Amino acid sequence: MSKPKIIRTSTVATSLNTFCKGFLRELSAEYDVVALSSPDKELKEIEQREGVRCIGVAMERHISPLKDLVSLVRLIRIFRRERPAMVHSITPKAGLLSMIAAWVARVPLRIHTFTGLVFPTSTGLKRGILMLTDSITCACATHIIPEGEGVKNDLLSNGITRKELRVLGYGNVRGVDMQYYSRSGAVMAEARGIRGALGIEEGVTTFLFVGRLVGDKGIRELVEAFTRLHSERGDVRLILVGREEPQLDPLDEETKARIAANGAITAVGEKSDVRPWYAAADALVFPSYREGFPNVVLEAGAMELPSIVTDINGSREIIIEGKNGTIVQPRNTEQLYRAMRLFAEQPHTMRQMAQNARAMVAARYEQGFVRQCLKDYYKEIL
Repeated sequence: MSKPKIIRTSTVATSLNTFCKGFLRELSAEYDVVALSSPDKELKEIEQREGVRCIGVAMERHISPLKDLVSLVRLIRIFRRERPAMVHSITPKAGLLSMIAAWVARVPLRIHTFTGLVFPTSTGLKRGILMLTDSITCACATHIIPEGEGVKNDLLSNGITRKELRVLGYGNVRGVDMQYYSRSGAVMAEARGIRGALGIEEGVTTFLFVGRLVGDKGIRELVEAFTRLHSERGDVRLILVGREEPQLDPLDEETKARIAANGAITAVGEKSDVRPWYAAADALVFPSYREGFPNVVLEAGAMELPSIVTDINGSREIIIEGKNGTIVQPRNTEQLYRAMRLFAEQPHTMRQMAQNARAMVAARYEQGFVRQCLKDYYKEIL
């Protein structure tokens, strides 16, 4: 008897690489798994590493009517040819195109996972368009998985869909490899090297940000709050790990000038392995405006870091006030400054939160548990 065929889709292969690394191979023991995304070198890496068949279909991340129509037609043809039992999409554009195409091709099971929503922080015409596209995605899907309760509530309260929404487990679609994200001897040795290279002495409270250096991640407020804190006390440092995106969401000139002028702020660019950077820090600061379920906060917790986060989807579900971190309002520089000052003034509070952080992540978001929740869901609906 042949295995049921599942086609997993994302706009770009990076998303499949991020959310499904190792999982596609695991699924292939029970299903005929096909990975589909825009063609690039990462899609080839997935094919070799996961041992699954891959199909490349060019998809634009942003609205491009003519190119989107071409992509849609190609997807319809592929789904009709492949005749899968299920198409499961992730990321917005792949979700919209895949769900429409799977509906047209009469694929029995059409699942979309919402890892985050853009429209809640958008305004005007853009907000209306984004809500419409999310509504179409939901209308064409047979099953909808919000990554967390916050995403679920936004979909329902804004009338995007009336269908049943299921958060799997405690939320999150990736899970955390607790063995990988740990303070191993090699990681700690690299962390000591980082602190030494940056001249960070013992007792200096080191804050860390990991993510894209863009406006929506709250970088302006973070840099402003830290600049104020550093003007009051010299025993603090800020490390920024991540790339800028000048074409999509450039930092404002004032923020860039503050980063360049302040010797206590170090921007190190994107890193393939962030574990030593977590281990070199005392606390994560993640003042994002919007998220689905931020893996950065989970990874930091696994690496025994308390976090200062904003009161947004995902972050508020991971952090319990006073237990493994603290929560401030988004776009609120004053609250962010006060939280960072408290951590700097009361290192024992940070250490108490750090002791709780790893256990709290392990209890709810260990990768094996998260993946098992999805596998159980597949079996249930198939």
